[in-house]
Amino acid sequence: QCSPGRSECPESSMSASAADREPGIPLDNAKEDISGPTLCSGNSEIKSRAVVKYSAAPPPTSYALLQEKTDLKLPPANWLRENPQLGSAGTTILGSSSKSKPFSSFGMAYDFIDCIGDDVDVVSDSENIKKLLKIPYSKSHVSMAVHRVGRTLLLDELDIQELFMRSSQTGDWTWLKEFYQRLVDQKWQRKKKSKEHWYQKAILSKFLYYSINGDGAAEPVQNDLNEGEEENGAEEFSSSWPTTFTSTSVSVDSMFALGQVTSIPKEQNLPMLFNEGENSQGLRNDFVRNIMWTFEDIHMLVGSNMPIFGGGRYPAVSLRLRDNNKPINILTGIDYWLDNLMCNVPELVMCFHVNGIVQKYEMIKTEDIPHLENSTFSTRVVKDIAQNILSFLKSNCTKEGHTYWLFKASGSDIVKLYDLTTLCEEAEEEKCQNPFTLPVAVLLYKVASNLMLKARQNRKHYGTIRTLLLNCVKLLDQERHPQIIASAHYILSELFQLDEPPQEDGEESLRAGGSEDSYSDEDREEEEEEEAELTEDSDENSSYSSQDDSKAVAVIRSVGELSVPEKYKSTHQIRPSCAFPVSQDKEEKCRHVLSYVLKGLKAVDGTIKKESDLPAADPNTPIPLKYEDRTGPLQADQKHPTRSGMLPGSWQHRMKLQLFLKASKAYYVLSDAATNLLKYGRALRYIKLSLQCYDAYCSVSGTLHPQVLQFHSQCLSLCGDIQLMLAQNAKNRAAYLEEYSYQTKEDQEILHSLHRESSCQAFNMATDLAMDPEYQLFVSSKCYEAAYELLVSEALKDHASDQLAQVLKRLGNIRNEMGVYHMNQAAAMQTEKVKRSVSVAEQEMWKKSFAFFEKGMKDFEAIGDRTNTALLLCNTGRLMRICAQAHCAISADQSRGEFSPEEALYYNKAIDYYLRAIKSLASRESHSAVWDSVNWELSTTYFTLATLLQDYAPLSRKAQEQIEREVTEAMMKSLKYCDLQTESARQPLYQYRAATIHHRLASMYHSCFRNQVGDEHLRKQHRSLAELHYSKAVCLFLSLKDAPCELLRTLLERVAFAEFTMAGQSSSAAKLKSLTGAIEIMTETRYAFQLIHNELLEEQTEVTLFRITHCNLEPDPAESAESPDVASAPPSGLNLEEVMKLIGVFEPSFSFLLLQLIKLMTTMKRKPSNKDEELLKTYKNVYSKLLRAEKNAPLLSRVKLHIELLQQLTSQTGSDDTGTHS
Repeated sequence: QCSPGRSECPESSMSASAADREPGIPLDNAKEDISGPTLCSGNSEIKSRAVVKYSAAPPPTSYALLQEKTDLKLPPANWLRENPQLGSAGTTILGSSSKSKPFSSFGMAYDFIDCIGDDVDVVSDSENIKKLLKIPYSKSHVSMAVHRVGRTLLLDELDIQELFMRSSQTGDWTWLKEFYQRLVDQKWQRKKKSKEHWYQKAILSKFLYYSINGDGAAEPVQNDLNEGEEENGAEEFSSSWPTTFTSTSVSVDSMFALGQVTSIPKEQNLPMLFNEGENSQGLRNDFVRNIMWTFEDIHMLVGSNMPIFGGGRYPAVSLRLRDNNKPINILTGIDYWLDNLMCNVPELVMCFHVNGIVQKYEMIKTEDIPHLENSTFSTRVVKDIAQNILSFLKSNCTKEGHTYWLFKASGSDIVKLYDLTTLCEEAEEEKCQNPFTLPVAVLLYKVASNLMLKARQNRKHYGTIRTLLLNCVKLLDQERHPQIIASAHYILSELFQLDEPPQEDGEESLRAGGSEDSYSDEDREEEEEEEAELTEDSDENSSYSSQDDSKAVAVIRSVGELSVPEKYKSTHQIRPSCAFPVSQDKEEKCRHVLSYVLKGLKAVDGTIKKESDLPAADPNTPIPLKYEDRTGPLQADQKHPTRSGMLPGSWQHRMKLQLFLKASKAYYVLSDAATNLLKYGRALRYIKLSLQCYDAYCSVSGTLHPQVLQFHSQCLSLCGDIQLMLAQNAKNRAAYLEEYSYQTKEDQEILHSLHRESSCQAFNMATDLAMDPEYQLFVSSKCYEAAYELLVSEALKDHASDQLAQVLKRLGNIRNEMGVYHMNQAAAMQTEKVKRSVSVAEQEMWKKSFAFFEKGMKDFEAIGDRTNTALLLCNTGRLMRICAQAHCAISADQSRGEFSPEEALYYNKAIDYYLRAIKSLASRESHSAVWDSVNWELSTTYFTLATLLQDYAPLSRKAQEQIEREVTEAMMKSLKYCDLQTESARQPLYQYRAATIHHRLASMYHSCFRNQVGDEHLRKQHRSLAELHYSKAVCLFLSLKDAPCELLRTLLERVAFAEFTMAGQSSSAAKLKSLTGAIEIMTETRYAFQLIHNELLEEQTEVTLFRITHCNLEPDPAESAESPDVASAPPSGLNLEEVMKLIGVFEPSFSFLLLQLIKLMTTMKRKPSNKDEELLKTYKNVYSKLLRAEKNAPLLSRVKLHIELLQQLTSQTGSDDTGTHS
């Protein structure tokens, strides 16, 4: 992809239509793939393909065929006029000005940042690539700087002559000059260019200007060269040549001027590099065209300035000037061939001259160049050289950010590679500046930033980005390049995604991205073989190396080796200095983020006035609050510097905003994680830091974006959660205080940076650790309210519906908590008070509690949360019951008075709230636990109301009948909500309550039946209702295993009821029937006695064990049988007093029934049957045993006797109904 500012203009020299286009109009934006012909050399085939990524030249125009005898020594009229056909002002002829651009590859890399690090193997000036590929054929020296970024190598000419000349003036490169003189050339001196060199350049320049169609008016130019200025002519012809160009009018040509392309954003404020006379051209991409050249399997981004013309048999040709007296040699042949391949030019036009006089033209196809007389070469060998050099460099230039120096001395066969960065570090002089440091760092930063855009979709780049940025930061001096350092640290902090849930597969992909081989060469072969070969090579190298090789990273001992196919293989896998941390531990992630944020803040703070320069605070100026609406447009006063002296809009300002916000988010995540671990003190400390970062952000920022406000409401909401949890866990307050007070050095430093911009006091109330739970609940509710206000504000009302529901839920919850808190306080007051009248303080508590419940219900209703609405209604019901209890009337002797109307009012209110709760839930399916809870509370309220009405009947206000009706109604409603079917933990409770209700109703009807006089119909009704409820109560008590006393009492009451019924009967038959029925009821008590017996036995065993373990006594069988209730024994579940009382009722009732039966049966007039006689015998037997029983016998033996007697009766009467229960 082309970077902005560069029009994509493929050099479409292969299409005829291109020549017809107006110059300066770019082709379609689609890249045109101009693949060159596949070239053949003997039986071998070379694959070459070139795509022009950018061109500053217009479509090629035909060259002018010069007349024979034209004198090239005379300058043409248009000589040295700026002409797009010849590149930048005609001075960059055939790439010859590369030495004036020591960073030419960086200019290209900046423009095509997408390709760097991954797709491209080499970025360089075409001249450097030609020089490398000619190494085995040429005796001339080679000196190049090599840099590695990911998979890509950047090659630039390192002009030792130029460098050392500078060094003598500035002293910058003294260490390298000394090193060079010590190891390479002891007698180094500047080599001057020959007169012949300048002469050849001049006539080539004039020839090209002559060849351009059309001539522009030009001032006559003097012809002779001034030789005295050669020192400054670093291949720029010479200083006597015109260096300023005038243009009579603004032509289309200016569209192709390269001045429009800037490679580094202005705000980088990068100092000029090589700025003496060079005007920092190094960081510009000054090539006429940039080409993506694929040579075999090597992908290169090449810069070329070769002029291309139209004409001949092809739409594109290159033009060359040759001295007829000098034959073409192999170096020139390779030069011409590679130039045409790289620019995808199919033909070469050669103009021959003798002493500057044109003789003739000759046309040669590109594929024929390797076979020209005197310059035959094998293209296959050139391909091998290219692959070997690339492999050699990739294997040895392994450290990102290091500057490597590839050097071959003139006439030598040995090529050496030095690591200048390491040498520079080893040098003792302080002035060891490597001019490449900054461009390399900027490039690493740019590649990382570019990858970061892709990384949003694909996290596998994270490891690479991190390595690039860490290497970038390592290279830079914080005082000189704070902006890049701050930006790099910000991007590093952005690599850690804080707001995403950990995913298992995500972890894998992340690990893959950060793995150590994220820069590995893709085309690796078997590792072991290669490592063996590499070791072999290095052994040979070291055996050859003399003392001067000790500093070299690697050596090619003979340039001839480069022609051997696959002599060098790229085996090195670049490993990032540290793989990307893939921890899923949130705390660890946040700590990484905060460490990078801190480094970024330090870099920014270093560029702002120091604290001593800060103006003193004016005590008369109020501290501004952060609550005003900042969502509007930027206010005018925001243009004033911030507290630390930053100007809004500066890079420091923008960077601080990003870093403060990132820190706030990291602390928020830490706080959230601590909350999940129940470390509420730590959580409050982190949310405090988060809100302090946010406060500083507000101080610096003019406007707050909706996303930032949304995040702020999340922070406030979390702060509310933490304060609520602290209020609920008051017992751990000491531990929380310790966690809250602790602070790391990093946190302190970040806070110090925040304080440069803001006092950070705005959220103190919300984040202080209070000691009072009520105050903590209050703070929590204030946090939620603030979060809610934000979410319904103008700025956010269209943004955050999900979050709004969450905050409303929390608001409802905190209001419920506060309601419950005040309700419990009211209940506590009630239990403590001596006087039974209602106090003002109590009423205040009720009012507060009720108000909170009401607000909470509105919050839940707003989000349609029926379950929580039901819970709040349920709590309000409970509050009403507490109010009812407070209004309980006490008589003068401290005993409970009649049931008061106030009590009735509040109990009925409670019932209303519970019914509303049930209506809100609609069905048990909506939320079974809440439904069951409301049901239970409603049943309890009805039961309590009925019980109080029954036990403390308001007879002074109401008639007995009315009270009985109300009791019956309340009891039946309570029964309606007793869920006996659903299996749950409450089922036994429901059964017990239902049994109790039936028992109480039966007792009431029994009482009515006894006391009713006159209305026979009503008496019958009461009698049948009493019977019905007694039988239901007995059934329910029988199903419970732990209510023997209740069962016994119910049965005894039922027997008494039968006895009372019998008293009103006159006939013997009716009496006998009633007595037999009563005896049958009496036999059912056997199950109750059985349960009592079992419990007494268990208790006795426990007592015995207790005595053995605590008193070390042997059990005394006689004693243990005598006294089961030892005072020191643990209390049992059985109420012995109750049991004794019930037995006291049972024995006389039982003996009375037996006696009546015996009397009736013996006085019967009809003749008794055998069965009757048997029965009578049994009754007499049981009666006699009962009479003879020892009245003072131990309880256990008495119970045992009763069981035996009842068993005897049961088997005799055949009443085995209860057998199933025993």
